[in-house]
Amino acid sequence: MKTEEAVLNSHVVKERPHTRTRSFWSDYVKYRYMYLLVIPGFLYFAVFKLVPMWGLLIAFKDYNPIVGFAESPWVGLKFFNEMFADEHFYIMLRNTLLINIFGLVFFFPLPILLAIMLNEVRHEVFKRINQSLVYMPHFLSWVVIASLTFFILSVDVGLLNKLIRLFGLEPYSFLNDVNLFWGLLTAQSIWKDAGWGTIIFLAAIAGVNTERYEAAVVDGANRFRQIWHVTLPAIRPTIVILLILRLGHMTDVNFEQVLLMMNPLVRDVGDVFDTYVYNNGILRGMYSVGVAVGFFKGLVGLALVMASNYVVKKMGHEGIY
Repeated sequence: MKTEEAVLNSHVVKERPHTRTRSFWSDYVKYRYMYLLVIPGFLYFAVFKLVPMWGLLIAFKDYNPIVGFAESPWVGLKFFNEMFADEHFYIMLRNTLLINIFGLVFFFPLPILLAIMLNEVRHEVFKRINQSLVYMPHFLSWVVIASLTFFILSVDVGLLNKLIRLFGLEPYSFLNDVNLFWGLLTAQSIWKDAGWGTIIFLAAIAGVNTERYEAAVVDGANRFRQIWHVTLPAIRPTIVILLILRLGHMTDVNFEQVLLMMNPLVRDVGDVFDTYVYNNGILRGMYSVGVAVGFFKGLVGLALVMASNYVVKKMGHEGIY
């Protein structure tokens, strides 16, 4: 009996890979059209994200475009050591992190609040009009937004300073104040993208089971209580996932926004990694330095995503993996 069982078990083990392969191909044939829909997205990430990663090796070479990648000498961690030894590196790190912390504290909650407010509007026409209005700034370029900011806040032609002059006061240079720079960038981001950020949260709210609201009404809950005990818990997984992804971009800023808003008087609080890469890696041809900074940013972002995902899962929530 034992010999027969061993033989049967051996046959089962041998048949498992074949069965698994057959199951895969049957699923592939069954869902072939869905796989076709995935192909464009896969090709995009393969061509623009995976293939260029070989270029990270430039951070470990003294890259010279004249002699090419292969002939450029290896220098190991030279550029990383120089980067960490430079005092300006920590100024850029401070500026980058604080700009993102401002966005995390003041910008991130606003799309959630705005989505809940739009969801509570019962008049459909009024709701659609407001949605369109809050979406529109997203389609404006940072050049347009920087021009509007200059038109409102500049000393010479700014509307706000013209009003200040009407009251007999001295105009104020808002754009050159280092204490206002981070707040100004955050205000611009809120005006431009807060409405656009509501799309995901509105979709999450639309998926909430209406029976939950009916049960809350039966229990005597008013609209605020329904939001607090039904809507927010239902969209909490979406909030957590977007928060984790947002933390992964703590070393990134809107390069065009910072470049357009920065001037020599606010350079100490406006110089970030992206502007450093642009000025040194591109304009001065120090390609290895630029790649080294980008490599560092990627490692920090990966570490923040993994750490935040671990903490979130320890708290009992569902992470991104």
